[in-house]
Amino acid sequence: MNVDHLPHSLRTLAFPFPALGALAGRLPLGGGREIALAALTAARLASAMLDPDPLPAADRTTRAAAARIWLASLALPAAMRAPFTRCFESTASTPIGASGTIRSLLTVINANLDGPASQELDRLARKLASAA
Repeated sequence: MNVDHLPHSLRTLAFPFPALGALAGRLPLGGGREIALAALTAARLASAMLDPDPLPAADRTTRAAAARIWLASLALPAAMRAPFTRCFESTASTPIGASGTIRSLLTVINANLDGPASQELDRLARKLASAA
């Protein structure tokens, strides 16, 4: 019997954004790390709209409101605060809306991300667009 696929077993969980997490972990304290952490938060909020376990809209709205409060505590450049706020808010609506705001956010923060982290956000935006 294959041990990886036992009947009635739970599926293996995998962290969906390892490159964003690794980037946030290796950057020094300050602006770059906070941008990476905010991007990771935006990605995690948006991924809650996707299968296999999408969150109900009411839960996504609550999480987006809490993320906006958390965002206020970060030392982000003023030009980045509004795109992150829009991205967080879009996760309470439709996947296509979230896809668009993630793409917009990516154009603003791309210079602060490495290639793999940027690719994770782009891949997420494509998944959200196809889920609509």
